[in-house]
Amino acid sequence: MLSEVDELPSIQLGDYLLRFELEDLTPFGKEVALNELRETPEIKEQAVAELKAMFEGVEDLVVPLDNDDWMVRFLRPCKFYPKSAFELIQRYYQFKVKHADMYLDLSPSREANIFKQNILAVFPNRDQLGRRILLLELGKHWRHKEVSLDEVYKGCVLFLEAAMLEPETQVHGAVVIFDMDGLTMQQAWQFTPPFAKRIVDWLQDAVPLRIKGIHIINQPKIFNIVFALFKPILR
Repeated sequence: MLSEVDELPSIQLGDYLLRFELEDLTPFGKEVALNELRETPEIKEQAVAELKAMFEGVEDLVVPLDNDDWMVRFLRPCKFYPKSAFELIQRYYQFKVKHADMYLDLSPSREANIFKQNILAVFPNRDQLGRRILLLELGKHWRHKEVSLDEVYKGCVLFLEAAMLEPETQVHGAVVIFDMDGLTMQQAWQFTPPFAKRIVDWLQDAVPLRIKGIHIINQPKIFNIVFALFKPILR
């Protein structure tokens, strides 16, 4: 998908430019990485070496052992504990195998429909804590007969896969906002138990990124029907 790119496109949003940032950490990012993730050059080097060693003899999962940056993407959300990162990598790929139909040939060009609908947006600016912000409008702006929840899911996957590439986002994480203003009964019925389980399993166990907050705003009473699917499986 997006794991081996060196440059991502920028997008002009009115007066703002949304640009994915592949540069090294800013001074603020380095400070947060040290205080929250235990990241120092010495710990980072040792953790990468230990994580690589854990893959020796593992034949059913091939990873880019020569790519330290790839290793760091999984080490940062695990605060540089190699065993935790190793387990996260396994869950990450096990989830993709389990839901292979969602990931087959997944790319922005193939999922153009979701981006044309203007219900999924990445804020061009980070919040005051340096976090990326993803907004999903699944109420009055969502034409559910034109774009399915599976397409919405794929759009979210593409965003988080791109965010994983940004060192600054690896450290600060991301916030997801669901705007449910105008949710109808017909839209509520699009949410099914299998869909709810996939989303929860993905966010709780298989996303190698610090999800710092999930916020639901403008929810009508009918949203209780949707939330009832998610509540029993949330940790």
